[in-house]
Amino acid sequence: MNNHPIYLALIWHMHQPYYKDLVTGEYILPWVRLHGIKDYYDMVAVLDDYPNIKATFNLVPSLLSQIEDYVNCDAKDRALTLSEKDPKDLTLEEKVYILKNFFMANWEVMIKPYPRYHDLLLKRGRFSSAMELMRIAGRLSAQEIMDIQVWFNLSWFGFIYRKNDPVIRDLLEKGKYFTAEDKQMVLDKQKELLALIIPKYKQLSDRGQIELTTSPFYHPILPLICDTNIARQSMSDINLPSIRFQHPEDAKYQIESAAAYHESKFGERPAGMWPSEGSVSEMILPLVKESGIKWIATDESVLASSLNLPRLMASNEIYKPYRVDDDTSIIFRNHFLSDQIGFVYQRWRAKDAADDFVRHLHDIRASLPSDGRKYLVTVILDGENAWEYYRDGGEEFLRDFYQRLSNEPNVVTVKPKDFIAENPPSDRIHKLFPASWINNNFRIWIGHEEDNLAWDYLSRVRTVIAGTDNPIAWQELYVAEGSDWCWWYGDDHSSENDDAFDALFRKHIKNIYHLLGKDEPKYLDKPIKRIKAFKPTREPAYLIQPEIDGEVTNYYEWLAAGYFDIEKAKGAMHQLETVLKAFYYGFSKTDLYIRLDCQLDFKQDECRGFEFSVITYLPQELKWELKFDAEKNTYQFVMFKMGNNENWEEVKRLESFAVGKIIELAVPFADIGVQPGEEVQFCVAVMKDGNELERWPRGGVISLKMPTASYELEQWSI
Repeated sequence: MNNHPIYLALIWHMHQPYYKDLVTGEYILPWVRLHGIKDYYDMVAVLDDYPNIKATFNLVPSLLSQIEDYVNCDAKDRALTLSEKDPKDLTLEEKVYILKNFFMANWEVMIKPYPRYHDLLLKRGRFSSAMELMRIAGRLSAQEIMDIQVWFNLSWFGFIYRKNDPVIRDLLEKGKYFTAEDKQMVLDKQKELLALIIPKYKQLSDRGQIELTTSPFYHPILPLICDTNIARQSMSDINLPSIRFQHPEDAKYQIESAAAYHESKFGERPAGMWPSEGSVSEMILPLVKESGIKWIATDESVLASSLNLPRLMASNEIYKPYRVDDDTSIIFRNHFLSDQIGFVYQRWRAKDAADDFVRHLHDIRASLPSDGRKYLVTVILDGENAWEYYRDGGEEFLRDFYQRLSNEPNVVTVKPKDFIAENPPSDRIHKLFPASWINNNFRIWIGHEEDNLAWDYLSRVRTVIAGTDNPIAWQELYVAEGSDWCWWYGDDHSSENDDAFDALFRKHIKNIYHLLGKDEPKYLDKPIKRIKAFKPTREPAYLIQPEIDGEVTNYYEWLAAGYFDIEKAKGAMHQLETVLKAFYYGFSKTDLYIRLDCQLDFKQDECRGFEFSVITYLPQELKWELKFDAEKNTYQFVMFKMGNNENWEEVKRLESFAVGKIIELAVPFADIGVQPGEEVQFCVAVMKDGNELERWPRGGVISLKMPTASYELEQWSI
């Protein structure tokens, strides 16, 4: 065992995409404002109670500039503008926007604990289509809209204001029937709290308790900005954009402007930098050095590849800083411990989580050699996103965590700049492997056709702007270079804001053409992000011919079908009970078969209020709806098509269904209008009493191809 304490660098990364349209001044999404009142203040202010804890906060300049906009320039995002409006003055379109967007919070920990907010969510429907939202919006009272406006803005307040501010505390207790005065108090408190954030970081930095570091200004993936071809070094088979992007001068600007902005806010140049997403390469190192940055950080997997090891053979290789040039050091993130806080401990009792973390630190210390060296464990993760999933916004965990660390004589929290200054690295990395913290490559941001199309648009506009001197146009370019746009493109990630992110990226590009007095290319009007075809839990393997009787007639009838497990698809954000547990799908040469497994007993009368639909998008928009007909005391299976007035129009009724322990449906390919070998895209939906409850896959479709005449032979040969 090493006879020194184990040294711990806690680095909280604070970042949001750049939501501002620099031409109109409008903020498209509200997440800087809402995370500001929930996370950015609490995360630093809680350290007042733990003076022996040293921590590091990586503050991305584009986040800070947006916070300043709300505080000093009365910035408005659309959600804020609609929050301010009298419910009686809202248009139907604005009410639909509120219904769609004002429940974007973790349902389990930020909505369900508040009966009024939860009731309004259930009235809206947990998974509602745009058409259903229009119907619901027309039935809501002004008081219900007012309560939604207040709750959306109130539920995002962090634990410090919830407990210590009498206005917020009293409104949480009131719970419903809010007034215009209540709403204004909530919005005023938001601005008050946002104004405290930057001064609080400076206060703790000035007293020496925290280190403040930076990232490139608009959070670009620096190695890809320097040269998109670098992606091939970690992914030899990757498909690259058709136009090579190669602008290290842009990377230099992003780093230098970040360091200068940081100095203007906090009175000194930052010593450290978290390159966006821990993305590094040899090409960025001279740019980092020129900016005066003394240390950077990335993931432990990059270290393994840089040392040319299949894995890190000994823990002492991870737990020390390295030199990458004569002036710059690099430290490496412990992937496991970082992810424990970010993704695992939210489900644990806070004390058990804190104990587990410290136990791992002791295990690491016990594994280290007694060689007189001081070893550093580096933990780096988002400082805002994790706390949406903790029951109390993370307060209990953070307090138990910091108290436990404060009481450990063999664990010392440190600021990286101090540790490196006191323990200058003796080991050097001679060739830094180009990768990010995610999967040790850059696949999240490049390689998918959507990602590559975004890079091509960026390359084209970069050629147009070259040689011009419009400062706002250049800022729009640097914004468009940010990592956040390609984070959502491709099949890696999806959110309820996909459309907004896509539109905002294209708007930043459009603004450059507009500011330079040039016509915007027509292709920028077309979304890059497509309807997402979700990969099911299991793909169909062969033709099926189930007996449509509402029973699992035998083990084999659905065995070759595709399978979508809804329990797995719900994810961590929305853990409310669903009607559907799973669905199966498969086909013969003539029919598409759907099996729905529900958490319902169809022998009970109350189950008859539920309706189930199969909706196709390709080759055309159609719906097959299973609904109980009370007059005829039986279920009806009805086919609809989308009419010119955006309403469903009945086409015909089908007999190919059964309701029993399961629901079984058969939809003829002839009714879908699809030919052999052509694609069908569909989803399934559940409604009750006219309100849509859920739709699967969320935000996307299942894709399959109608079998050709040779399908059986093709499957047999695989």
